[in-house]
Amino acid sequence: MAKNKEIKTNAMRILEKEKIPFSHYTYECDEFIDGIQIADKLSLPYEKVYKTLVTVGNSKNYFVFVIPIAEELDLKKAARSVGEKSVAMIHVKDINAVTGYIRGGCTAIGMKKQYVTRVSDMAKEQKTIIVSGGRIGSQIELKPEDLLCACRGEYGDIVAEKI
Repeated sequence: MAKNKEIKTNAMRILEKEKIPFSHYTYECDEFIDGIQIADKLSLPYEKVYKTLVTVGNSKNYFVFVIPIAEELDLKKAARSVGEKSVAMIHVKDINAVTGYIRGGCTAIGMKKQYVTRVSDMAKEQKTIIVSGGRIGSQIELKPEDLLCACRGEYGDIVAEKI
């Protein structure tokens, strides 16, 4: 009889290799659902759950932004934070080719290449945050500064002001 082995993602292997503590959550899901639905499924507060967004700049370089699920990325602030004139969201069909992850399972940890990454400075207010674990149905919880370390990111003022 085969043991029911926990499936580790690339992101989890990287965190373990770097000896960064994290908690792992799973949820049942066959296809993409947004961060709000994930937080609801896992009974998590919205301000603690973060989404990973991938953009392309004028320079044709890719940039990664990690923001709270209930917030919107301010493209002008985001561009400024990475020294670009402008950035635009990449097309959903390009997510896998650029990151190695699929929509709904994209995390800043362990992408195909090391992209410049900014995590919303709102994360500083949280003891821990929750991000995708690297596949649909998987979330990881860790300290914001540990996420920065794992993805070689920096904090940035990148969230749109609420009107």
